[in-house]
Amino acid sequence: MSHESLQTLWFILIAVLWIGFYFLEGFDFGVGMLLPFLGKKDEERRAIINAIGPSWDGNEVWLLTAGGATFAAFPHWYATMFSGFYLALFLLLVGLILRGISLEYRSKDPSPRWRRTFDWLIASGSFLPSLLFGTVFANLARGVPIDANMMYTGNLFTLLNPYGLIGGLAMVSVFLLHGANFLTLKLDGELRERARRAASRTYWAGAATVLLLAATTYVYTDVSTKIGVDPGITPIASVVVLLFTIYFINRRREGWAFACTGLHIVLTQVVFFTLMFPRVMISSTNPAWSLTIYNASASQYTLGVMSIITLIFLPIVLAYQGWTYYVFRKRITTKKAALVY
Repeated sequence: MSHESLQTLWFILIAVLWIGFYFLEGFDFGVGMLLPFLGKKDEERRAIINAIGPSWDGNEVWLLTAGGATFAAFPHWYATMFSGFYLALFLLLVGLILRGISLEYRSKDPSPRWRRTFDWLIASGSFLPSLLFGTVFANLARGVPIDANMMYTGNLFTLLNPYGLIGGLAMVSVFLLHGANFLTLKLDGELRERARRAASRTYWAGAATVLLLAATTYVYTDVSTKIGVDPGITPIASVVVLLFTIYFINRRREGWAFACTGLHIVLTQVVFFTLMFPRVMISSTNPAWSLTIYNASASQYTLGVMSIITLIFLPIVLAYQGWTYYVFRKRITTKKAALVY
């Protein structure tokens, strides 16, 4: 394959990794944020944690792989983003660490105070990354200050603009809805009903913030010049499937409701990467200084070797993760004998 074809291929593969991460880790984050509010007793909160217990750490591998693939395939993109967004990514990492530690250490002590503390840390460690991921990706679509040397010239507060914050709030609300729909598939009894009510309530916040994000995208990004006033079928479909979610929630069609939020996340990310291509970081200082797949990529040899390795191991990883979800597909009850601590 030519160098240009490999650059395009790896842009697509990195997009797929981010899409997989948001789809899978999205409901994990949503479940984590809902934990202190849905579970009234320790057994109920343990059941909620057990719903994501077998999968949350495996889902985070998609993030690590996306970061590693970016480093290897587009080193200039990795260097500019990770150095420029250092503080935001540091806070994101703190949230992920707090969440991981809390999930592991919550059951080390039977004290109610100990467990309540870690429950709130799980919620905080799920909220902070969700907010920051949404804020960072919205800013990537909007454009950030980058000079002619591919150096980010802003700071953390540069990212805290209205469009970035709208993107962050949209991601938080959609993940809450996605997590609530996931819990309706995994829980039983009263907890299942609470999850359904939570899905019904969070739906309105999700729909409102997504519509606001869609409208402000025309104000803060170059979507009107790059794609046109008519956004095409994919952006419209991403909004429509989210709006349809409430229909399935009200009719207790839990699988369809979860599929709708999942499809919305997938289509939204497809729209984002389509808007970006062939750019990977848009310069708001001077569009000519934007990083693209052409000026930010590794050599043709590196991309070729990576493609061969990916072709061999990616199907194995996907098959293993699919098998994991199949093994742990059963619903979870609040009976103490059935819970895993």
